[in-house]
Amino acid sequence: MEQVMNVRILFLAAFLLLPATACTGASSPQVFTARQQERMTPVVQAVNNAAPAVVNITSTLAERRAAREMMPFDFFFNVPGRPGRDFRSESIGSGIIIDGRRSLVLTNAHVVNGASAISVRLLDGRTYDADVVGAEPDFDIAVLRLRGAKDLPAVAMGDSADLMPGESVIAIGNPYGFSHTVTTGVISALGRTIEAEDGVFTDLIQTDAAINPGNSGGPLLNILGELVGVNTAIYDRAQGIGFAIPISKARRVVDEILDQGHVSTPWIALIGQNVDPRTARYLRLPRAEGLLVTEVFQDGPADKAGLRPGDVITELSGNAVTDRDKFLSLMRNHQPHAPVTLKVWRDGREKTFTLKTADFDDATAEKLALRRWGMSVKDGRRGAEVTQVKENSPAGHLGLQKGDAVTAVSGRVVTSRRDFLDAFRRDFLKGQILLQVLRGNRLYQVRMGL
Repeated sequence: MEQVMNVRILFLAAFLLLPATACTGASSPQVFTARQQERMTPVVQAVNNAAPAVVNITSTLAERRAAREMMPFDFFFNVPGRPGRDFRSESIGSGIIIDGRRSLVLTNAHVVNGASAISVRLLDGRTYDADVVGAEPDFDIAVLRLRGAKDLPAVAMGDSADLMPGESVIAIGNPYGFSHTVTTGVISALGRTIEAEDGVFTDLIQTDAAINPGNSGGPLLNILGELVGVNTAIYDRAQGIGFAIPISKARRVVDEILDQGHVSTPWIALIGQNVDPRTARYLRLPRAEGLLVTEVFQDGPADKAGLRPGDVITELSGNAVTDRDKFLSLMRNHQPHAPVTLKVWRDGREKTFTLKTADFDDATAEKLALRRWGMSVKDGRRGAEVTQVKENSPAGHLGLQKGDAVTAVSGRVVTSRRDFLDAFRRDFLKGQILLQVLRGNRLYQVRMGL
């Protein structure tokens, strides 16, 4: 079973005083002298080919903090709202041009998350404003489009399916603002799983090529200069342990973002809860860990595979399931119709099930949100507007009303019905969520027990 490591995601959210040399552009491609050509190595050639497509990304983040938190909800609305304050910060990261004709840049979602403005600078000094085409935090992938750009260099695409431990790799990025820094190393391992603040990330490339804050979103290249990974994280208690998203996985996410504007959510059509010590003793579980299955939906993947209420899922595709949050994080790292293997505790022993995930589509999420959270929403002018609240439901007990606007769920901004359904898919097994709600001109935050 893969060991899960806690890591610090590479994201430098601070104002920086950059050295003069860190911001200088250079012409490209480089013209080599005869003497330099004598010393030409595969690494130099790979960097020369790929570097023009590597970009530096500066994200400006604006945050407005307004709400105060109280309980219960009906009393909450009788308290005058406090005036908000605006905060601004800048962060730096890296990216790689994957389509020069369409001016598309691949980077990490955490590099541009919450940005009010994004600036992208190329090796030759050209600078462009950028728009986010789409971002998927669960895979830490984002796609940008550069405004008014043309004649852009693009990286050669590699294949991460045939990577080998010990194989030489090259990282190029913008660590601490030092533009187009090149480091080299090897692939230390494949298929790693790491656990960060925002969730669990699986199937990562581990490398000892030096990467630091600012390298996020930059390329990991093979010795041919082909893109094989997107640098994303470092292990915070060691040196020489970094992680990259395999390009095969990143390309699947990019294709869905470009084709349909979002990434489909997988699920196996069941509901479960955490295992408490009393239940663990009753089921003769070695530890009070796992996801206790409480409901299996008819004709869904779990039902067809033979799972049933009372089963405890202890492992998903080689990764330990300690609770419902871990289960959801691991599941989100898959895609619909992808195979998964479950280890399940049943009748005092462990069984293994293999099944394919299904698409947790909008229609299914909407029905389940009304049933579990007790509300339906539609696209509204100021967020996801509540259209229905069921009596004796979590939303009903909270005091939500038709016409309220849900503007955030568990810290994630909600601007539309789709955002709300995405938030539900992310949190539908949780026992409590934090809602940000706008009623009239007042903005509030409140916890909703489920």
